[in-house]
Amino acid sequence: MLNLSVILEDSANRFPSKEAFIFGETRLTFAQINGAANQIANGLKEKGIKRGDKVAINCLNLPYFPMVYFGILKAGATVVPLSVLLKREEVAYHLKDSEAKACFCFVGTPDLPMATESYAGFSQVDACEQFYVITSKPTDPSPIDGVSTLGMLMNGQSPVCETAQTSAEDSAVIIYTSGTTGQPKGAELTHSNLMLNAIVSSNIINTMSIDTQLIVLPLFHIFAMTCLMNAGIYKGTTSVLLPRFDAATVLGLMRDHKVTIFAGVPTMYWGLVAYENKTFDLEAISKNLKSCVSGGASLPVKILEDFEEKFKVKILEGYGMSEGSPVVTFNQLEVGSKPGSIGTPVWGVEVRIVDENGKEVSAGEKGELIYRGHNVMKGYFNKPEANAKALKNGWLHSGDIAVKDEDGFFFIVDRTKDMIIRGGLNVYPREVEEVMMKHEAVSMVAVIGIPDDKMGEEIKACVVLKDGQLVTSNDLMNWTKEKIAAYKYPRVIEYMDTLPQSATGKILKKELRKMG
Repeated sequence: MLNLSVILEDSANRFPSKEAFIFGETRLTFAQINGAANQIANGLKEKGIKRGDKVAINCLNLPYFPMVYFGILKAGATVVPLSVLLKREEVAYHLKDSEAKACFCFVGTPDLPMATESYAGFSQVDACEQFYVITSKPTDPSPIDGVSTLGMLMNGQSPVCETAQTSAEDSAVIIYTSGTTGQPKGAELTHSNLMLNAIVSSNIINTMSIDTQLIVLPLFHIFAMTCLMNAGIYKGTTSVLLPRFDAATVLGLMRDHKVTIFAGVPTMYWGLVAYENKTFDLEAISKNLKSCVSGGASLPVKILEDFEEKFKVKILEGYGMSEGSPVVTFNQLEVGSKPGSIGTPVWGVEVRIVDENGKEVSAGEKGELIYRGHNVMKGYFNKPEANAKALKNGWLHSGDIAVKDEDGFFFIVDRTKDMIIRGGLNVYPREVEEVMMKHEAVSMVAVIGIPDDKMGEEIKACVVLKDGQLVTSNDLMNWTKEKIAAYKYPRVIEYMDTLPQSATGKILKKELRKMG
């Protein structure tokens, strides 16, 4: 038997008075987080939630997230994390698709009325019977008439709980993929999947109980959930929570809390590199930082180099996906690292590059990255056709185009769906982006394919320039043309102030394609 909540219970026993989570002026110990999770579990059991039931959580990076997350697990139920940006129709879809019996949602802010939207979605799903508003303070009244709060659920419940006995292969979390094509699918991750990935992540990042990590990646996303929250709780690490990325705020928290571990997506590292610093002692911040980790999307080599020059800290880049719990490969300290690489397979995971017939290709040849191991999901919840396509003979087919070099390091070339076919020739956007990022005036670039009557698809670059820099479309086009094969350079360049991003900081190429 195994329940992922054992990591919290163990740290609460070993480090009861140690600070587990810091948010603003709020500081909560491992014992307090565990006690609150026990109260929530007891409340859910009293309300009829049992082993195997699904319970959704929609919450910003607040101490309430781990309390509710582990409370659900302790009750034996499965956690369904929801993006905080979902609108009512999307909430309804996720609750219905996951067969959720209950939903917790933070009240939100004036700019992000989470509870209002989520309750409207919840009201469309008859099978989801319970809704709890997470108010800013436990004693605050519910903003929705007749709807219970988290505080009301916890009130009078014992901070001691007998955790439900679950199997290692029971689903602990159903995490929804981004849904770049079609509706999002829920990847079922087991207690074993998430436990082993948290342990692997903590070893790679070298997480220790003396560390302080900053979590600005959203906790509803598998990257932050496994590699930071669960890995940190497993090791007894203190986590500083920040709901939204802002370069100045991040640097301030790094300084104030002597942060040793930071993980982000490429756009966050880009934001830290681009930040015009006149306030912070970067040398002092850098001295405390021991581990910086990037994932979620490919990190442009130029950003990696600029960050390491500015902060004097190496970024270790890894590769993962929701279906892989998430970590698949990583630039690991004991193995070595290569700029632009996603590293080598993590412990217990096997990775191959195969052609369209499933045959392994030689080093240096492009193909689809597939993997198998303890990290592979049970499958997409209630999606047998999608499972048949993604899971073959125990191997998960990622849909990512990659190469492996002679040293065994893997490099992502691009997403299959992002590949552009121009005049019958394959163009990988990442290759074009890496080249254009080297231009002195370019801050960030996203390359997409747009419909073209003659070529089928034409190459378009959406470019954000550095402050105070100017370059004409023709000049940038010609500069790129000199450095890349003639069929690969962009024929259309559009300058933008910002690029659309998801809640996790990924550049949304599907939104750029809609713009034309």
